[in-house]
Amino acid sequence: MSLLELDGVDKSYGDEAVLHDVGFAMDRGDVEVIVGPSGSGKSTLLRCVNRLTEIDDGAIYLDGEEVHSLDENALRRRVGMVFQSFNLFAHRTARGNITLGLTEVLDLSRAEARSRADDYLARVGLAEQADSYPAELSGGQQQRVGIARALAMDPELLLFDEPTSALDPELIGDVLAVMRDLADEGMTMLCVTHEMGFARSAASTLTFLDGGQVVERGPPEQLFEKPSHDRTRSFLGELTDLNR
Repeated sequence: MSLLELDGVDKSYGDEAVLHDVGFAMDRGDVEVIVGPSGSGKSTLLRCVNRLTEIDDGAIYLDGEEVHSLDENALRRRVGMVFQSFNLFAHRTARGNITLGLTEVLDLSRAEARSRADDYLARVGLAEQADSYPAELSGGQQQRVGIARALAMDPELLLFDEPTSALDPELIGDVLAVMRDLADEGMTMLCVTHEMGFARSAASTLTFLDGGQVVERGPPEQLFEKPSHDRTRSFLGELTDLNR
């Protein structure tokens, strides 16, 4: 059974169709990278998976259970998300940003939450910044706190919504290195990103989304080297040129 399955997912805002008949499945350990032009529905798709946005039609299944049937805390325990804009609480330290979900959602004691937060901060290379506030951290460090926060919930699936797009170029590598390590460790990841080097080296599957529809999906080398659609060839060629 697939860990994640989307079946005929539709989403519109008013008269604007953002997603139309989107369907694919991911197995445990898969790393799926979704690419597409601005406005193609990539971020909306991620938000539908963890129900930050509700779909209009179709269904989304997590390990055979329809996500619509799961209560919010149950879903948050199983699906983590790393946001483009970090979404850290400015008044809480790096450790405090992580312990909040552990005590409120997982109902861990403060001591247990603190220990787990410190473990995951060390995992992303930020053991020395546990008591630092977001304003005292670089963008790359803030994003790594965001990854540690998501990982600390021990999710089955981790979503990344353009995690490097708000970072200065010299900070992107640290975040991508953490993501590559997670992929190597077998974390199931659904990523929206324009980092083609990461897509080539870490993705098991690459999906090209355009106009809210899956245009093409397959192994990265297939889409990069022998795409079936001209639109895929054109878009990936432009992205590759920008990443050089």
